[in-house]
Amino acid sequence: MTFDDVRALALAWPEVEDGTSYGTPALKVRKKLLARLKEDGDSLVLPGVPSDERATLVESRPRLFYFTDHYRDYPIVLLRLSKARRADVEPLLRRQWRALASKKALAGFDGG
Repeated sequence: MTFDDVRALALAWPEVEDGTSYGTPALKVRKKLLARLKEDGDSLVLPGVPSDERATLVESRPRLFYFTDHYRDYPIVLLRLSKARRADVEPLLRRQWRALASKKALAGFDGG
């Protein structure tokens, strides 16, 4: 996958917008970070992943998921886009989108 693939996926959801974060391309929902491209150009910064879940992801799939000391105390996991498939990215991205989107957007998206 590339960031453009992630971007195309997320921009199909209500309230997702292009943005920047720390000088890199980012996706935001209501001005809050959904995901961003890390400075290395190959890693996706994915917020909303609790440390216990992150530990499981990193342990089970270390070629795909990792984190650095900088992110140790934050609910964030890093994902190598060059090793990722849509099925790896979408569930984590969608969960964070659902946490940030308005109730109205969620209701419209869910058909209710």
